[in-house]
Amino acid sequence: MTPTTSAVARALERIERLDPALHVFIEVWPDTALARERETVARRLPLGGRPFAVKGPSGIRSYAARRLIAAGGVPVGATSVPGPGTVWQTWGQGAHGRTVNPWRADRTPGGSSAGSAVAVAAGMAEAATGSDGAGSVRIPAAWCGVFGLKTTNGLLPSPDRTGLASAGVFARSAVAAEPYLRQVLGGGTPDAAFGLPLPLPLPAVYSEDLGFAEVDPEVAAVVRAAVDRLVAAGTVRLLDRDAGLLDPAGAWTAVRGGSPDAPEAVRVRRTNDERLEALLAGGALLLTPATPNRPHGHEGPGSRYSTALTWAFNLSGHPAASLPAGFTGDGCPVGLQVVAPRGADLGLLAAARAVEDALPAAPAAPLPGRR
Repeated sequence: MTPTTSAVARALERIERLDPALHVFIEVWPDTALARERETVARRLPLGGRPFAVKGPSGIRSYAARRLIAAGGVPVGATSVPGPGTVWQTWGQGAHGRTVNPWRADRTPGGSSAGSAVAVAAGMAEAATGSDGAGSVRIPAAWCGVFGLKTTNGLLPSPDRTGLASAGVFARSAVAAEPYLRQVLGGGTPDAAFGLPLPLPLPAVYSEDLGFAEVDPEVAAVVRAAVDRLVAAGTVRLLDRDAGLLDPAGAWTAVRGGSPDAPEAVRVRRTNDERLEALLAGGALLLTPATPNRPHGHEGPGSRYSTALTWAFNLSGHPAASLPAGFTGDGCPVGLQVVAPRGADLGLLAAARAVEDALPAAPAAPLPGRR
């Protein structure tokens, strides 16, 4: 392997070529990355010099990044997060300007792990780290047409004192994410536990709105068509269970604001925890749209919260992933959210692989210069 043909060199070339239009990175580390790649390949470490990106200026110090580096992964740069004064639901701010959606430059890629999702969608890195406190992995994964997984809250170290945020990983697919998740989640789990197929069909419950969200009808139709395809393929068997939850918006806001013991927040969390325990009994999965809306413009989200279908699982702690489900008529990717019981992160990864096998492969984004 030579620097001109290595995976890291190819990633760096794409960053140099595409970042001026997409505005993904706040820092790029070409010399360090190439040197680290040569070292890791020589040492025959598990990831063998695979390139990945990290979320934001502090991402290189995250638990996930440290695990990946120790396993031979090569960080190529730090990706954008919302800039100073930016409303948290909107875009990222890269070195060249605000981060744009690789499918439609007039739309946001989602946040707050904006740059990480675009880096993967654009092939600037094989994988990227993220963190998810309300949907910050799953929303940009959905809107950029890639795979993103939020781990069980508390499973991995997190600097978030509220307990809402947990580590996540982006890749083009669940299959592509597996080598990285093996290192992030492994920690004593035998390699044989990864990639094992689950017996099909997978028991699952589908909910368009979790009982409270206002969902764009076209987004709902795309996800429902994907679920119907999974049923027809024998991948999923739908269960007749009530997936109605209480709207978690107020409870999430109270916890984030430092008032987790507020009576209403306690009531909502307890009720939803009880309902989710019954809903996911026996290892069942919950399937929903990842977001109630399609990617919005760079001016902001409007009145519909893009977090409406994700932040319930930051409160409850369940692992959840977004997988590409299709496109709306205006060319925007739509994500299918898959939620698993607490601690069943490996089972969620295996379920995501089964779901991918039954759905059409996600196409590559129409990057600048290829439109």
